[in-house]
Amino acid sequence: MATLKQILDQSVREAAPELYEKLDRNRVRCYSCGHQCPIPEGQPGVCKVRYNQGGTLYVPWGYVGGVQCDPIEKKPFFHAHPGALAYSFGMLGCDLHCSYCQNWVTSQALRDPEAVSPPLPVEPEALAREAVELGAKVVVSTYNEPLITSEWAVAIFQEAKAAGLETGFVSNGNGTPQVLEYLRPWVDLYKVDLKSFDDRHYRQLGGRIEPILQTVRRLHELGFWVEIVTLLIPGFNDSDDELKRMAEFLAGVSPDIPWHVTAFHQDYKMTDPEDTPPETLLRAAAIGRNAGLRFIYAGNLPGQVGDLENTYCPNCKTLLVERYGYFIQGYHLTPEGACPKCQHRIPGRWDASFQGQIASRPFLPRFRARSPLISLS
Repeated sequence: MATLKQILDQSVREAAPELYEKLDRNRVRCYSCGHQCPIPEGQPGVCKVRYNQGGTLYVPWGYVGGVQCDPIEKKPFFHAHPGALAYSFGMLGCDLHCSYCQNWVTSQALRDPEAVSPPLPVEPEALAREAVELGAKVVVSTYNEPLITSEWAVAIFQEAKAAGLETGFVSNGNGTPQVLEYLRPWVDLYKVDLKSFDDRHYRQLGGRIEPILQTVRRLHELGFWVEIVTLLIPGFNDSDDELKRMAEFLAGVSPDIPWHVTAFHQDYKMTDPEDTPPETLLRAAAIGRNAGLRFIYAGNLPGQVGDLENTYCPNCKTLLVERYGYFIQGYHLTPEGACPKCQHRIPGRWDASFQGQIASRPFLPRFRARSPLISLS
């Protein structure tokens, strides 16, 4: 019986020329993520799924590790088409190894022997077609780290855009200038997990902080719609000092970037800290407001975080979008995406009117009946 690695090694094609260069002695350098791995002949990069064979970089192609339909609020995007359906797909592999990963079955494939998620062959047209049939507004690459599978995501996004859909990445943000330029024509929405503001913490997760900070700045400069998520883990990244530095950095990029502070729960290999209490999210939100951020949201604890699930006008405090978890309870923006009371324009990607909500919780599309398990959290 073939191993997962053997199967994945057959589901590849040459990397986009923009995302690697050939070096001496049959080595290559990959530019899909911030590691910028120099990869010797016959070896993979840090991600385990991009590998060098004969001086050519081969990358994942032609399969998914999971497909699911999510409310767009689950991604989370709160300033992009509230209530919309996000047709979400993932491949296998990641360039980090977070011990609390909720999608470790897909992200840690080839790194953790317990992470076994069989790939399912599919054509980009089929995914885009089903997204349209289900009424999705956005197609999103998620569940693994999409930067390391950018070529396949772009192939799907080309079909999605041809069908009139928008596209998004749910990413750790460990990018490079090369990969962001490659994605710019094809990706509309980009969520970054800003996991910490301490380089030591990032090194524990297998990365460095500087490429993530550079990516956040560059995404904003290039015109992607950006939202930031920080999973607050007790004792890891929830000190007042770290949260203050993080919020001040984001406000320095743009005070209009939405910042989602979300509650940790024990998962995968991290079972030591207690789950994050609502009080920690409220404290982080207050720090964010003091730093100048205008849109701060608290997630994973519906009904326990006061008004931090809702969108308010930063100018006159009018309630604009009312939420409970992923459910849209009220929508009051004008067709131009402005406050109806003071006409202040709210940054984001808004529809001319509320389009209704297909689902307030994840569900499985027809294709998913043949797909491996991914997290519903």
